[in-house]
Amino acid sequence: MYSKELRDELSYLANSDLYRKLKIVESDQSAKISIDGKDYISLCSNNYLGFANHPAIKDASIEAIKEFGNSAAASRLISGNMALHEQLEKITAEFKGTEDALVFNCGYMANIGVIPALTDERDAIFSDELNHASIVDGCKLSRAKVFIYNHCNSEHLKSLLSQAPGYRRRIIITDSVFSMDGDIAPIPDIIKVAGEFDAIVIVDDAHATGVLGSMGSGSFEYFGITDKNHIQMGTYSKALGSFGAYISGSKEVKDYLINKARSFIYTTALPPSIIAASIAAINLLNEDRGILERLNENTRLFREGLRGLGFNTLNSATPIIPILIGTVEDTVSFSERLFEGGIFAVPIRPPTVPEGKCRIRTTITAVHSKSEIELCLKAFEKVGKGLKII
Repeated sequence: MYSKELRDELSYLANSDLYRKLKIVESDQSAKISIDGKDYISLCSNNYLGFANHPAIKDASIEAIKEFGNSAAASRLISGNMALHEQLEKITAEFKGTEDALVFNCGYMANIGVIPALTDERDAIFSDELNHASIVDGCKLSRAKVFIYNHCNSEHLKSLLSQAPGYRRRIIITDSVFSMDGDIAPIPDIIKVAGEFDAIVIVDDAHATGVLGSMGSGSFEYFGITDKNHIQMGTYSKALGSFGAYISGSKEVKDYLINKARSFIYTTALPPSIIAASIAAINLLNEDRGILERLNENTRLFREGLRGLGFNTLNSATPIIPILIGTVEDTVSFSERLFEGGIFAVPIRPPTVPEGKCRIRTTITAVHSKSEIELCLKAFEKVGKGLKII
C-alpha cells in the first residue's frame, strides 16, 4: 500500500527539481576527484586542510589496524574502551584547552546525545534559527521547551531569555560556523548574555575545528575566549580528515555524559584505525601551522574573486562560501553547467535552505592550487553570465 505513496512523493520531488541522486566518487578525496572516469575540481568537500588523503594520517590508520585490529568490538562501557580512545581524548582536551573531552561516533550522534542528556521537560533551550539539523533533532528529543532566536541576534536571544523564567536549566546552543552560510556566530556576545541569565552555552564547532584560530582549535581560540565553563562539540571528520566527534569541557560533564548520553552508551566504539587517524591529524596540525595560512589565502582569493564578479556570497567569513542563486530551477541548472565544465559543486535546495534562497555551496581547501581557483572563477563567471545571475 505504501509503495504508491512513495512513488508519488518521488515523482513530486523529481518534478520540483528537489530529487537527489548519489554521484559515485572513484578516487581519493582531494582538490580533484574522479566521477565516471572523468576528473573534476571538487568544491563541495569539507576536507578544508586536505587531510583526508594525507600520507601521515593514512599510515597511522594502517599501523593501528596492524596493532589493534579492525574493530573495537563493543561499546565503550563494555570492552570497547581502548587505550587509543583515551589517548585521543587527552590530545583533544589539550588541543581545545579544556579539562577533558569525550569521543562520540559522529557529530550527529554527539548532538542528539548531549542535548537530551542535559535537559528534560523542566528545562528551556534557546537555539539559533539556522542551527544544524543534528541540533534541531537533539532539541526535539530533549522534551525541553525550545525557543528559536533570530540568526546570530544576541539581542533577540536576550529578549527570549528575559521572557522565560522558572526553568531548572536554560541552555543556549549555536553553531560557531554555519554550514550553509559560512558566517560565524557572535560567541562572545552569546556568552555575555548567558552570564546575565545563568545559562549554559553549548557551541557546535564542527566547521570551526581545524579552521578558526591561529592554531586551528576553533571558535574559542578565534575569539580569545578562555572561560572553560562552556561545552564545545566538534568533529574529526571535516578539516581533520578522519571521522567521529568530541565533546570538550569539564571532567564533570564528561563523566555525566558517559552515564547519560544514550548515543554514547548504546553504540559500538569507533575502530582503532579511525581513532589513530584523528590523533595523527591533530599532531600534524600542531606541527604545521602553515597549512592554515594556505587555507586562509585560498579562501580569500576565491571569495574576493566571486564578489568581484558580482556574486552574492552572503556574510561568509570562512572557507564555506555560498553563492546565492535564488530559485531551485536556476540553482540546479547552475550546478549542472559547472559540472559540464569540470567543476563539482552541488545545488543546495529546500528543505536544507528556505524557498528563494537556493545556492551553490562551495568550500575551498588548503590543497587547491592557485590555477584551480582561477579556473573555477572563470567557470563561475561564464555560467553566471549565461544564466543572467551576474
